[in-house]
Amino acid sequence: MSKFLDKAKQRFKQAFDLPRRSSDANDVVAAASQMSADTPGAFPNEHDLYRYRKQHGVNLGSWFVLERWIADSPFRNAVTPAQSDLDVAKGPDAQEILEHHWDSWITDADWRWLAERGINTVRIPIGYYHICGADPSVLAGTDFVDLDHVFAGAWTRIGNILATAYQYGIGVLFDLHAAPGKQNADAHSGTCSEPTFFKKHENMARTIYILTTLVAHLTSFARSHDPPLPNLVGIELLNEPQPGSENETFKTWYREAFSVIRAIDPNLPLYISDSWQTDDYAGFIKASGTPFIALDHHLYRCFTEDDIATPAAEHARRLRNGDDNTPQMFARVAGQLEGAGGALVVGEWSAALNPGSLHGASDERQEKRHFVEAQLQLYEQHCAGWFFWTYKKEHPGDTGWSFREAVDAGVFPSEFRRRVARSSLHDEESDVRRDLEREKALNEHSGYWAQYPGDYEHWRFADGFTKGWDDAYAGPWTKRRTHEHTVEKGHTSVWEFEHGFAQGLRAGTADLSAMA
Repeated sequence: MSKFLDKAKQRFKQAFDLPRRSSDANDVVAAASQMSADTPGAFPNEHDLYRYRKQHGVNLGSWFVLERWIADSPFRNAVTPAQSDLDVAKGPDAQEILEHHWDSWITDADWRWLAERGINTVRIPIGYYHICGADPSVLAGTDFVDLDHVFAGAWTRIGNILATAYQYGIGVLFDLHAAPGKQNADAHSGTCSEPTFFKKHENMARTIYILTTLVAHLTSFARSHDPPLPNLVGIELLNEPQPGSENETFKTWYREAFSVIRAIDPNLPLYISDSWQTDDYAGFIKASGTPFIALDHHLYRCFTEDDIATPAAEHARRLRNGDDNTPQMFARVAGQLEGAGGALVVGEWSAALNPGSLHGASDERQEKRHFVEAQLQLYEQHCAGWFFWTYKKEHPGDTGWSFREAVDAGVFPSEFRRRVARSSLHDEESDVRRDLEREKALNEHSGYWAQYPGDYEHWRFADGFTKGWDDAYAGPWTKRRTHEHTVEKGHTSVWEFEHGFAQGLRAGTADLSAMA
């Protein structure tokens, strides 16, 4: 494994003069690969439960990758234009300012608050420069090359995040929000410079090197921790990339990244952005043949001219209307990805509406709440998870963008927590309802296929229905359950198990919604 990765990195280095990985770093990659290969356990184990359950999450925005509109105080000494991480890092006392922010922005009290309200996963944006404490060579040839002393302390804190989150039963998705050369034009990609990620291929190659460093060190840390940490739910390879005319080149880059990262950890879920081309990238995932790739779609309704001109109630109505473009896209893409062993997630969304959408509203809080409820209904129906942007803001009063304020103000429904708690219960009454629904579905299934004589094993349908009801999970979980079933009970008529599982899943989800 180590030789394979060395060969891959050497190829990148020869083409783009990348830094050679140190022998210590190679040891980490090899150790992480071996530990992943050696990880035993029947499905589902604790790793599976964290990774396959429906993710109800928030983004811990502006913790590492700073955004001034969320947290202003870290920018107090930043150089002009004072909008990016690089601007902060070049200002006086940057190390002290950043380390204080990293240690105070999210504390045990925040983790406890999130867990108590049903949040089971967090998405954490980081920049490539935040991992220089694990491998200083990631900064070579970049805008941050002489700033390792500023960011070196981030890595220990990133590892501690996994351990702390595990104490509260919370999974962690790390999102590479800032890559060398910037993958989009926004300041939250690390600098205020023009993006060159897609213009200079050395940036793309360097980012694969960075991702392997990140995955190898995180995997090694999680596996070697006492106790081992099962709550690394995935890595998002890039946030909101804008490939433009380089779309096909970018897909080649994705395939290379899949191969190299899965060589380190073959079971690690990988998340990729849809670049606002959702159908296109769903087709790409299916064609890649790579299992457990989650497609990340970001949904906001407050930026465009159409968003501004559309009343809040109409935004909510469109999201609830199964014949409207967005719900149809969600249904279409989710079905395609599920068939490919992948899943659709909404990595960013909010309660934010433009003032134009709220003009004339008699109760703005209620309008926002209906908007949130419409989104939750859509995401729960079609997605493997969602992550509200963002958890909190430094200055109070924003119920559109601050999850904490939205919950406290009743914009985010308080019954969500009860709904989540209900989904973890398994009582005798639910078993009775399950058995009745299974018998009804089995009779319909058997009756339909009776008109087509053949050798059937309808007991597999019943088995699948039971599993689907009890799990109430979607996407990649289906493929894993199917594999588990065939290993235990054989491959013949496995389609009946899959049909039963799908129907049981839908019925179990409907039962949970009815009981909320």
